[in-house]
Amino acid sequence: MQICNHKVVSLQFSMSNDAGEVIDSSDDGDALLYLHGEENIVPGLELALEGKSVGDKLKVTLDAADAYGEIDPSLVEVVSAEMFEGVDNIEVGMEFEAEMPDEDELQYVRITEIDGDNVTVDGNHPLAGMRLHFDVTVEAIREATEEELEHGHVHGGECCGEEDCCN
Repeated sequence: MQICNHKVVSLQFSMSNDAGEVIDSSDDGDALLYLHGEENIVPGLELALEGKSVGDKLKVTLDAADAYGEIDPSLVEVVSAEMFEGVDNIEVGMEFEAEMPDEDELQYVRITEIDGDNVTVDGNHPLAGMRLHFDVTVEAIREATEEELEHGHVHGGECCGEEDCCN
């Protein structure tokens, strides 16, 4: 069986930056499971895995645009510390869910700088703007269940947390 849309893929992987520092990996042999074709992993890696089979090993280098995207300056904003009412100690690195003014969805933002009452928040993914290197081994491929196809992601032993999902 080859990797193609609507297949559940199990991978062992390591992801590093240009300096060779490992940023993420499949921990203790626990594989990464994803539903191919549903944008559950970065686009460049999904494209590189298309057509691969169990046992295939590959090294993939992705520019930022094919990984977590380029840095979007419009997602960086300076806001008043008053926006964090109820938070006792605001610190760089803290992450929050923020409601977007003209959208119905939440966006995750991270505090990148604090200057008095001015707090800089960044809605870019923490790995945006970075070239990434993947070392991947395909462990298993299987057909997705109807429920997985309906929800657009792999279901395992735990609920995914979506309303009415996994029931």
